[in-house]
Parts: sequence; C-alpha cells; structure tokens
Amino acid sequence: MVCIAAFIILALIGIFVAIISIFKPKIGKSYLKALKKAWGCLWKKVRLQKCETGFKEDVKNTLLSRVVIKHPKWTRPLSILIEVLSVVIVIVFIWAILTAIKSLLALWVLGSCNVTKPSACSLGAEVCSIDESEPKNVLEATGRWFTEWGEIFEALPDKFRTYNAADYNFNYISANPGVGADKPLAVDIFDPGCSVCMISYRNQKAAGFFDKYDVHLVPFAIQDADGTYKFKNSEIVVKYMLASEQVRSGLAITLIDHIFTEKNSEGISYQNKFNESYSYEQAVNKLEGWLADAGIDEGGISEIRKIVNYPETTTKMSENRNIIENELKVKGIPTMIYDGVKHTGLWKAE
Repeated sequence: MVCIAAFIILALIGIFVAIISIFKPKIGKSYLKALKKAWGCLWKKVRLQKCETGFKEDVKNTLLSRVVIKHPKWTRPLSILIEVLSVVIVIVFIWAILTAIKSLLALWVLGSCNVTKPSACSLGAEVCSIDESEPKNVLEATGRWFTEWGEIFEALPDKFRTYNAADYNFNYISANPGVGADKPLAVDIFDPGCSVCMISYRNQKAAGFFDKYDVHLVPFAIQDADGTYKFKNSEIVVKYMLASEQVRSGLAITLIDHIFTEKNSEGISYQNKFNESYSYEQAVNKLEGWLADAGIDEGGISEIRKIVNYPETTTKMSENRNIIENELKVKGIPTMIYDGVKHTGLWKAE
C-alpha cells in the first residue's frame, strides 16, 4: 500500500513539480524517477504481482531518516503509522474516483450530480428538487451511497427510451381547453410554489408553446422527506386547481395565470405571497376570490370547496405523485414530456 499511496501523492503534486522543474531541472528528474518507480509498483499490484520492496523501503527510509537518528524507539510505531496512512490514502483516493464517476453518471442520467438533493448540484438543470432525507449517521450515509448507485443504474435504460406523453394517466388541467385535439400531446409537471416552474410557464406562453401542443398541465405539490410540503400553500392550491377543473374546463388555468404571471398592488408576485405570507385561510380566500372574478357564483364556489375536501381529490394527488416519483423517476421539476423526450428543468425557447 505504501508504494500505491506514494504514486497517488506523486501524481497529485506532479503539476507543482512541473512548474518548479522549469527553474530547477534536477527536481524534475528526481520526481520522474520516483514516479516511474511508483508506477512500476502500482502496475504490478494491478496484475496481482508482488511489488518491489526496494521502493517501499526507499519511501519509508526517506520519511524516517531523521527520526532514526534522534528517536530510534519511534521508528517502528511510525513505520506502522505510515502503513496505516497509506491504506487510508488509497481508500480515500478510490472513493473519490468512484464518487466522481457516480456524480457524472447521475448528471447524465438524472440531470443532477446530486441524487439525494438535485438542486444542490450547480452543474445540473435549474429545478425545484424532490429531495430525500439526509442520512442520520455514517451507516445510513454509506447505505445511501450504494442506493444512489442503484438508482442511477435503474434509470440508465430510460436515457435511451422514447417517452410517449399519452402513456401516463395523469389527473391534469388542460392548458388550452377545447382546442388542440389535432396537435401533438405534451405533459407539463409543475408546482405552484416553484419559481423555476413560474419562469418556465412564462417562457412557454411567450413562445407559443401552448398553441403548438395540446398541453396537459399536472399540478404537483413537492413533499419533503418528513411529509411536509416544500412550499407553504402548494397543497391547497393544487387541490383547488384540480377541483376547479372538474367544475368547468379551463377554470384552473385562470388560477395558474394569477399565481405565475401577476403581482399584487405592492408589486409582489402572487407566487411569493402564497409561499411566504398567506396563511391557509388567506390562500383559500384569494383562490376563491379569483374564482368569483372568473364568473363562478357562490353555489359554484361551494361545490368546488366540497370537491377540494373529497378524499378522491387527495387520491388524485397521490396518483400523480406515484407516476412522477416512481414511474418517471423525476428528481426535480418542472418536468415536461413532448416530442418523445423527457425534459427536466427550466424551459427555454429554442
């Protein structure tokens, strides 16, 4: 292990030696000689051959030469310590390489280098992530590390498949009711509280996405690992959207427009108000006020209120969640399916 650890260390410091050797060539020659010996040892280890003891002893003697003279009794304990540190260096190096490979695979397959918390990956798409609980101890963290590998390999075939939006039986809202039967189908999964979803929605409207496709909007309230909702009032907003769509097709789209495209008299976006300021009661009052503005009388609003509290509405949300998290294996939203491809993250006009 000493010679392998030495090769790792020499390889890591190689860039600094290369710079120094420009001014002091002797250092560069000594470094290359040591690196060549270390590589020879490593290559033998790979082929399951015994490593040369000479290089191992050279490394130890170099590190212990001064100690032997001043503190002879320390030689054996320090020799053991060098062996232990060598094992640690090799393990950490292998772990780092595997983690790098795992992160790159996750980025390619799932759109985020962080499987557990997708939004924490700066290299991934802009998303509102569906996060898993944080490991509570080293044992859980180790288990999660292996579980993430499983998720990546399980999702790997999906990278090469063609997605058909019609294959998923979502409870949805029509973005353009009564129009679009002859247009290609698209599914658009969003959370009313997600700022990335809001920007995507605005981009889609501005680019005419809803005119080009028959878009099925799927309202989805992201839940954290403890069962609470990521955004304060998303659950009740989703329920009102699903219930409104049952009373009158296209009614729910007015609620989406208000939340995603409008601001109050103070210039604050309604999405921000729902996420940060409104209590449950205030959120309900605002939603019902918008329904009244859309021409729904008190009887109609009362009917919507009943549907919101039906167990069937909660069931519809659970059905959507099952498709999103288990069938599609979505790690972040917005997520869209159209033209045979699953797109995750901020939608930008081509």
